Amino acid sequence: MRPFILKILNPDIIVEMLEMANRLEDWDKMLNTAGILYSYAQCIYEERQYHKAKGIPVPLMDMQRPLVYYFGFSHLMRGITYQKQQKYDDAREMIYRYAELGWMEDLGEEGEVIAEEFRGLARANLYMVDILSGQTGLLEEYCCFLQDHPEELLPGLGTILQAAVDYGLDVDDLLHTFAEQSAGFGDYEDAGNLSHYFSYCYHLALYHKRTGRIQEALDWMMQSLRLAHQSGHDGNFKRCLALFEALREGVTDEQAGGYHELLQECLGQIV
Repeated sequence: MRPFILKILNPDIIVEMLEMANRLEDWDKMLNTAGILYSYAQCIYEERQYHKAKGIPVPLMDMQRPLVYYFGFSHLMRGITYQKQQKYDDAREMIYRYAELGWMEDLGEEGEVIAEEFRGLARANLYMVDILSGQTGLLEEYCCFLQDHPEELLPGLGTILQAAVDYGLDVDDLLHTFAEQSAGFGDYEDAGNLSHYFSYCYHLALYHKRTGRIQEALDWMMQSLRLAHQSGHDGNFKRCLALFEALREGVTDEQAGGYHELLQECLGQIV
């Protein structure tokens, strides 16, 4: 994209577009939009460096945040996309990029704070990528990290459960360790945490299914189904329907009633 076009873009609208694409799991759109945001940030940074070198005033841009944020956010979104696509080497490359944003000149106090925040995100997300790619020996270390960083517990447990399903791990003791904290996950209302909570519930259902605890699997599947319906995420809703069918033989009358009640609610919205 040409520089004169990039400079008229509103980066904060691009950020909103990325957040929406993330909620909808539109990975192609995320990669494309994150690339545009990175190109914007690079263009503005190079222009600032040029003006600084020439000793002329740096033009002001309509941005709600320091420029370093848009660099970091573009890398973060690409890293999330690659992680979801199980392209773990590519995800690590993006994580390394937003782990160290100190190469930028003239960050300022606010910029330094933002760079440090991305550095913290990188540490948490690198654990996730490493564990999902099979480095399960890091689980004990990761649990210590989660105890020290409770704000990472919800996505962290979702990641651990996904790894447990993928690699046949027994994480019962770990789940017991965090039982008190995880009991409050259902209180979250913001879109980001609801997405993480769906992943936690869905993978917990899969984990119980694998360990033969069918009733527990069905209970968590129902919770996942409600969350998918609440968020309007068709892909997640379909995954839950498929899981229900796989567990159908163990369905109790109460669970069947809740399932059909939710389907009727969906049909009512369609009509």
